[in-house]
Amino acid sequence: MLVMQAKTGNGSDSMYCGDLIQGPFGIGATAGATVPVQRTVLAVAHSVVTGAQLADVLPVLAPDRRIQVVFTTAPSLFPGGVQDFLHDLGAVVIPWQQAVRERFDLAIAAGTGQLERLHAPVLLMPHGVGYGKYPARFQAYGPPAPRYAHGTECRQLVYHGRVVPAAILLAHRDRLAQLRRSCPEAVPAAVIVGDPCHDRLVASLPFREAYRQALHVRRDQKIILVTSTWGPQSLLGQAPWLLDRLVTELPGDFFRVAASIHPDIWHFHGPYQVSAWHADCLRSGMTLLPASEGWRGALVAADLVIGDHGSVTFYAASLGVPVLLATFPDDDVAPDSHVALLGRTAPKLDPGRPLMPQIEHAVAAYRPARYAKVRGQVTSAPGQARRIIRQVIYRHLGLSEPSGAPVTLPVPLPCILPGAGKTRGALHAGLPCPPLV
Repeated sequence: MLVMQAKTGNGSDSMYCGDLIQGPFGIGATAGATVPVQRTVLAVAHSVVTGAQLADVLPVLAPDRRIQVVFTTAPSLFPGGVQDFLHDLGAVVIPWQQAVRERFDLAIAAGTGQLERLHAPVLLMPHGVGYGKYPARFQAYGPPAPRYAHGTECRQLVYHGRVVPAAILLAHRDRLAQLRRSCPEAVPAAVIVGDPCHDRLVASLPFREAYRQALHVRRDQKIILVTSTWGPQSLLGQAPWLLDRLVTELPGDFFRVAASIHPDIWHFHGPYQVSAWHADCLRSGMTLLPASEGWRGALVAADLVIGDHGSVTFYAASLGVPVLLATFPDDDVAPDSHVALLGRTAPKLDPGRPLMPQIEHAVAAYRPARYAKVRGQVTSAPGQARRIIRQVIYRHLGLSEPSGAPVTLPVPLPCILPGAGKTRGALHAGLPCPPLV
């Protein structure tokens, strides 16, 4: 049993009482080791979303027996589901209060919050398409102050006169301008690496028909993917009626509807409640994609995406999928960001008109040239993210890179479970399981 007193992020004392994890880290790392590793990397998951981003990148280290990866879960607003996610990965997981007392050769995170407590150089990467949304304005009694895109604020990156991350990984060179405005002290730590998620989506495009078959979409059908980020300004926050109307107004012989709901909605409200809210839609044939995987395969398969200011909508536009915006809160998006560019480019859904004519028009009238600037904003290193990220990691570890370039694999196929239209994401990489029928 581990009992310790530690300082929290706000300086107050906290007590932790729990099991001490023995494993391949710290001063006892060699006691039970079979493989004599040289470096230990701590992967910090603040939520399922950030954990999934880490799981997408860490395979660049997978073949190297010199390196051991250990996971921990950092305090956050959305801790639900993280332990189950890491358990499914088969990862060594240590409690946060133990992680902040050990030394590691490197820590990698895709979310901010309490990273200054770690005893390791920190590599910070974005999750999703990067920094475009404002955090919700703090409700208090003082005068208002400027807001900056979440993830670029000085309070998230600087602690007591020191930039916390040793490296801040950015997908596009234009993100440097955002960082320079909001936290100029952090600019020297920035590295342009590209977007590993977008690279995998592009690698999946040649297999589009396989993803459609996995979702049971016939050649004469169109699949409409509805995506919602979290929060009151999201699609589900502003237009909760949309899914019901889609399954009612679109003839099932010609359309399939799938819904990708942000993992933070799933785990804050609970899978039971989310499924219960959409039970009628499921009975009408809608596919409700799981929280952590499935949306990427559905995105490759989609004929149209109806979304909001979330990352999935932006990825759709960057891949050449027609987009309709059901809601787009301009006041919650940094006006000079790539996300705001999408809001100025994509057509809006009109809730006062029938949906089917709008959907058919959006598909028929789609012109790739309209989204050229959007596509140009997703990455400055197309197809190169894993290679560059591996270079950054090994440089900070002080190790030589393995020979051969890391492979960018297609995303998993969403495998449909029998009954109810629900799906699960296959856990292994590459093109996974065939459709279950």
